[in-house]
Amino acid sequence: MCGIAGKFNYKTGEPVSDKLIQAMCDKIVHRGPDDSGVFIDRHVGLGHRRLSIIDLSEQGHQPMGSQDGRYWITYNGEVYNFLSLRKELISLGYEFQSRCDTEVILYLYQEFGKSCLDRLRGMFAFAIWDSKEETLFLARDRIGKKPLFYYDDGKMLLFGSEIKTILEDRAVNRAINYQAFYDYFKYLYVPDPKTIYRNLYKLEPGHSLTCSNEGLYKQEYWDVSFAESNSKSLDDISEELYEILDQSVNLRMISDVPLGAFLSGGIDSSCVVAMMALRKNHPVTTCSIGFDSERYDEVQFAKIVADKYQTDHHELTVKENAASVIKDLPLFFDEPFADSSAVPTYFVSKLARQKVTVALSGDGGDENFAGYEKYYLDDIENRIRNRIPEFIRKPLFPWMAGILSGADNPFFQKGKTLLNTLGHDSAYGFYLTNTEIEDGLWDQLINDETRKNIGDYDPFSVTEYYYNKADTDNHLSKILYTDLKTYLPGDILVKVDRMSMAHSLEVRAPILDHKVIEYAASIPIALKYNKGEKKYILKQSLMKVLPREILYRKKMGFSVPLADWFRNEIRSEAEEVLFGDKSNLAIFFNIDTIKEIWNCHQSGKKNYGSILWALYMFELWFRSSY
Repeated sequence: MCGIAGKFNYKTGEPVSDKLIQAMCDKIVHRGPDDSGVFIDRHVGLGHRRLSIIDLSEQGHQPMGSQDGRYWITYNGEVYNFLSLRKELISLGYEFQSRCDTEVILYLYQEFGKSCLDRLRGMFAFAIWDSKEETLFLARDRIGKKPLFYYDDGKMLLFGSEIKTILEDRAVNRAINYQAFYDYFKYLYVPDPKTIYRNLYKLEPGHSLTCSNEGLYKQEYWDVSFAESNSKSLDDISEELYEILDQSVNLRMISDVPLGAFLSGGIDSSCVVAMMALRKNHPVTTCSIGFDSERYDEVQFAKIVADKYQTDHHELTVKENAASVIKDLPLFFDEPFADSSAVPTYFVSKLARQKVTVALSGDGGDENFAGYEKYYLDDIENRIRNRIPEFIRKPLFPWMAGILSGADNPFFQKGKTLLNTLGHDSAYGFYLTNTEIEDGLWDQLINDETRKNIGDYDPFSVTEYYYNKADTDNHLSKILYTDLKTYLPGDILVKVDRMSMAHSLEVRAPILDHKVIEYAASIPIALKYNKGEKKYILKQSLMKVLPREILYRKKMGFSVPLADWFRNEIRSEAEEVLFGDKSNLAIFFNIDTIKEIWNCHQSGKKNYGSILWALYMFELWFRSSY
C-alpha cells in the first residue's frame, strides 16, 4: 500500500519542479514510510511513497519505468491476480525485473491500453505517463477502495492519494464548493466526484481519466448490474457464494509481511476470520475494539469467534483515549467528514499495526446482502407507500407529521419521521432515511450568505441519480445499488483508508472483490432480504463455519456513544470549539440556532449528537485548512 502524487502542465508545457513533487510526497509519508521516489519528464512529474507488502526488495521502487523508457507508473494498491497476469505477459515476450504487481500493471497497459483495467482484480489507484504520446492515464478501482484526487484548472492537472498533496501547490484555489458543503451536512460526507474545494475532484470508482494537451477525458469502465437474476436453487447459490467468498479471502492472504484481521463479532468480519483460519496452519491475528457502554460493545461476540478458531486475539477498550484523537481527524481526511465510527476505526487500526502490516476486514457485507437496519425500515415504508394512493398520501402524511413536529417524545419523533418519509415517492423517501439534517432545521441553521452561495442546489440529486441509474425496477435493489455507489465509497471506504493509513496499515476487503459484488447483485432480492430477515442468503452460506449466536444476533454496527460523549467526555472541548473565540461557524451559520441545538441536547430532550458532530468536525477542518 502506498501513496501517489503528480502534476502535468498539459496546456502550458511548463517544466514541473522536482521539489514540488517531493513536497507532495512528503505530505503522505504515513501512506508509505518505506521508500520514496520522484520522476520528472519536462512538463510532467510523478511521485511515490511506498509501504512494502509484495517484493520487499528495491526492485519494487517507484515511479517505475518500462524497459524502453516510454511508460512510467506510480501506483497505490494490490492486484491479487498479478501472478497469473504475469505468466500471460511472459508468454507474450515481456521480461520482468521484479516480483511485484506494479510492473505487471505497467506492461498490461503497454500491451492492452485502457482495457487492461478489465483484467485487474484488486484495489488500486495509479497514473501512467506515456512519454511518446504525451498522455497521462489515471485509474481507480471498481468500488473505490483506494482514493484518487485530482485538480484541474484548464491548464494543469494535479493528482494525489490525499487532498493534502494537491494543496502543496500554491497555485491551487482553495475556494469552498458550496454544493459539497450542503452535501456534507446532509450525508455526513462529501459524495464523489465532489470535494469541499472547487476544481478539486475525486475520480469516481470504476473510472479512468486521460489527460493530454487536448484536455481531460473521463470514462466509466465498470458498473454492477442487477438486471439478471440467478435462477439456481437456494442450496446451489449458497454453495457458490461460499466458494467465491472463500476464493476472495484466499487471494488476499498473499503477503510478504505479517497479516491479520479486524474482528468485530459481526457476520462479515467473522466470516473473513473463519475462512482465513481454515486456510492457515497457524493462528490468525485478530483485533477488536470495545466500549464501556454495553449498547456499543461487541467484544463479547468477537471472543466467541476468536475462541472457536483459536486466533491470536487482541482487544482495546476506547475510554478517555477517544477525545485525544478527535482533534486530529481533519488532518487525516483533509475535508469535512462526520462518520463518528472513524474513532474506533482509528484505534483498531492502531492496535492491528502493532501486530501486523496487513489486515483483512469485513466491509461490504451490508451493501451486498442488505444488512443495514435502514433496509428493513425502508421496506416497511415502501409497502405502506404502495398501498395508499398518492393523492391521499402526499398531502395527508406531511400534514400529520407537522402536528407531531413540536413533540419531544422519541416515539412521536419517530412517527413524524415515518409520516414525512411516506409523503414522498420511493427515491426521495430513501434519501430522507439516508440523510441526517431536516430541511426545516437546515434553513434555521444557515445564514443568508451561505443560503445565497448554495443557490438552488438540492443534495437529493446525488441519491436520485444513482437510484434511477440502477438497471432494475426493484426498489430494494435500487437502494443497494445507490449505497454501493455513494455511501460505501464516500463514507465507509474513506474512513477505513484514512484511519488505517494513518498507521501505515494496509486493509483488504474480500467481500468487496468485484466478482463477489457481481455475484451478489445476481442473487434474487428475496434471498438477500427474506420476509424481514436481512442477509438471509449470506447466513445460509455461512452455517457451516459460524455459530448461530453470531449469525442471528442483533446487529450493532461499528458506532460510538455520540450522545453521551457530548454530554460528558468531550463536552467542554466541543463547547469551546463550537462557541469559543476561535470558532468560525458564524461565517456560515446562525450561532444562536446552534446554541439552541446544543442546549436541547444537553437537557436530554432530543439527541442532536450527529448534527453536533458534523458541526464539530467542520469547525476543526476549517481551522486546520484556512
